[in-house]
Amino acid sequence: MKKEPGLLYRVALVFGDAFAIIFAFAFAYYFRIHIDSRPFFFESEIASFVGVAFYLLPVWFVILASMGLYSKNVISHRFVAGWRLALASMVGIMAIISYDYFTHPDMRDSLFPVRTIAIYAGLSCFVSLVIVRSLISFIRRLIFRGNHALLRVLVVGNNDNTRQLLMGIAPDSGFKAVGAVAKDAYVPDEWRKRQYDDIDEAIRRLRPDAIIQTGNKDLEYVNKKAIDHHMYYYYSPSDNSIITLSGKVDFIAGVPIMLINTTPLMGGARIYKRVFDLVFGLIATIVASPFMLVILIIQKILDPHAPAIYRDTRLTRFNREFALLKFRSIKPEYNGLTPEEAFEKMGKPQLSEKYRAQGDYLKNDPRYTKIGRFLRKTSLDELPQLFNVLKGDLSLVGPRALQPHELKNYGDRGLILSVKSGITGLAQVSGRRNISFGERRALDVYYVQNWTPGMDITILFRTVGIVLKHDGAK
Repeated sequence: MKKEPGLLYRVALVFGDAFAIIFAFAFAYYFRIHIDSRPFFFESEIASFVGVAFYLLPVWFVILASMGLYSKNVISHRFVAGWRLALASMVGIMAIISYDYFTHPDMRDSLFPVRTIAIYAGLSCFVSLVIVRSLISFIRRLIFRGNHALLRVLVVGNNDNTRQLLMGIAPDSGFKAVGAVAKDAYVPDEWRKRQYDDIDEAIRRLRPDAIIQTGNKDLEYVNKKAIDHHMYYYYSPSDNSIITLSGKVDFIAGVPIMLINTTPLMGGARIYKRVFDLVFGLIATIVASPFMLVILIIQKILDPHAPAIYRDTRLTRFNREFALLKFRSIKPEYNGLTPEEAFEKMGKPQLSEKYRAQGDYLKNDPRYTKIGRFLRKTSLDELPQLFNVLKGDLSLVGPRALQPHELKNYGDRGLILSVKSGITGLAQVSGRRNISFGERRALDVYYVQNWTPGMDITILFRTVGIVLKHDGAK
């Protein structure tokens, strides 16, 4: 999932559509004035005409997206995409005519002073969208044929489809077979040097981007391997009833495959979430800046020689390490130490067992400074993490950012680390320290597998309420 050529393709379509629509409106105006020989009785203001078209681009994107014209299932079928582009062009022009009617009811300075301009704009929108999208698709195929941006595929399974995939995957599909985990009977002779008995060895040596599994044996095991290594997992069903019931089946080399998504946070959803984080993260940073400045000054007054900001190594999406920023709440001599190491250093190793038994909490924990206890109780110590959000290390909402040594406690670590960690999350608003470690982990997994934009908004609102009440903060 680290490589998303489909996402880049859809981004290219968005920019291509914007260019096509602006060009279409400019051409429509130019055609009516300079090519259409019929007389007209209005002043030419092509700049304002095109300017309004640019201003209304978001409306066009909503229309195109609502018709599935950024969905793989639609854009991969030319005929379906073609008639939907025609419909989108008609609906888009009607939307702009409606906008023009309500903003210029007396027809003075109207966007469409003559009806033919609207007709020309609709037709040219359709033609330019088709041409630009065809050009982008052609360039994409050229890139694939040059063996660039292809998903490296490991085929797993003892099935006739294994042989067919190894022999038939073409660059135009966006995939490149790099090896197989299968028995000799299902592997062509020319693939024997890239045949493996052990999936771990194959992943380590080949470093694939995706697994296509044929057959029904060890489905859960192979899927977990894909999740742990942050790869796409495709399943090739042999049961026709499964193919019939599924609405998202692709065919590669004549073999049906279904993508089993680890999380909904893929493709366009990742773009949406990043934009959401940037917009609301920036707003939150501006609002929180005065508070952060005051805390910084107080920290320096109380302890001028110790850093006010603490950097802790944490993990985010795809197991990537980053420096998480927090206001220092622990005494300098215990910074960077695990609780066990800190209690050992202060000569109170017996506190370690009590700390773990109480869900990683001790009343009057001797590691914390007085202001540190206040910052943790009010959650103000986490404000600098807003800079992590703007940088892209964190999301506003996501699973808890794990420390590297905590990985051994997470059996679902591959799943949890398939999305960005967050400042807040479902576990934090569901009890924080008042729920067990197992419950927190289960809530993080649920978030990853069931994410929706509405869930993020709900969690953020609940977080504000919990922070104001100091609910669950210790």
